[in-house]
Amino acid sequence: MSASPTRRDLDPARVRRYLTASLGPAGEVVDCGPLSGGGFAAVWWVRLADGRDVVLKVGPPPHVPLLRYEADMIGAEARYLRLVAARAPAVPVPALLHHGRHPELGDWLLTARLPGRTLWDLTRAGADVGPLRAEFGRALAALHAVTGDRYGYDGGRATAPTWRGAYTAMVDDLLADAADWAVPLPVPASRIRALVARHTAVLDVVRRPALLHFDGWAGNVLAVDGPDGTPRLSGLVDGERHLCGDPLLDLVSPLLFRRAEDEPDDPLVRAYRAAAPFALDEGARRRLGLYRLHLYLLMTVEMPSRGITAESDPGRVALLAELLDAELADLAGPVRASRSGGTTGAASPPPSP
Repeated sequence: MSASPTRRDLDPARVRRYLTASLGPAGEVVDCGPLSGGGFAAVWWVRLADGRDVVLKVGPPPHVPLLRYEADMIGAEARYLRLVAARAPAVPVPALLHHGRHPELGDWLLTARLPGRTLWDLTRAGADVGPLRAEFGRALAALHAVTGDRYGYDGGRATAPTWRGAYTAMVDDLLADAADWAVPLPVPASRIRALVARHTAVLDVVRRPALLHFDGWAGNVLAVDGPDGTPRLSGLVDGERHLCGDPLLDLVSPLLFRRAEDEPDDPLVRAYRAAAPFALDEGARRRLGLYRLHLYLLMTVEMPSRGITAESDPGRVALLAELLDAELADLAGPVRASRSGGTTGAASPPPSP
């Protein structure tokens, strides 16, 4: 895969400049190196002379085009970290040490480095991750107890007085990005808008803008071994894509390419529902389907901006096309009655968590 155009090229000399700008004389670097992961920002680990381990995250160069929702994402993560530290201290996130903005250096964050390996690595290694996933579910429930001041994003990005309006605006922005980047979609954008409009009344049940991480895939969940050797949650990272809305949105990325409603006994789903109960009825299923549509659309639309093509990553392109097409086909199917007696188009399913 080619390097993402949004990710700045860093080297130890540049890293030292950021650390000096952040901490002054206390920012003396002993060692540093890049961290693997997402393609949006450049992320490096740094060992300081005073023994601290920190993480430097640097946003894209100013001339690089971004998707609409990606505007000021480094600043968004700084706001997220401050909010979680103040209002959900039980949720393990990195301590924010500095948020910098400079005409030459751009936007960057300096945070404490949390210990641990990712849930992604542990799962691939065959570790027992059931207890860790349950902890993750409880941490999401604690995060969702925080009520935001809006639906959608902050910073002038897609938002609305209602969750239905915010979700629709988010999808509209992605479809506009698809047009800007000439991204092929399974059906015309007008068809996607019509299918979304057919079902978004189910979103009116959401009457509280809960704080959402949104990007809770296994690579953003850290764990350390507990006394018995079982991995235990040590941190949730990469909150730059956070927004406020329906808590069910946060059950999509943790079960990436799966359906949370079809796996009620997954440790994460079970633990989350124990902490923040909700009915897995037809209304909830339809909401989860809309949220998967949004995620697969986002992952499809972002590919050109990350330098991803059918030639560089044919597996990803084919998988997303299949998943997006399946969600669109489901939305095009018959509207079914919910267990509460309404339909998936009704505005009165049971309250959301």
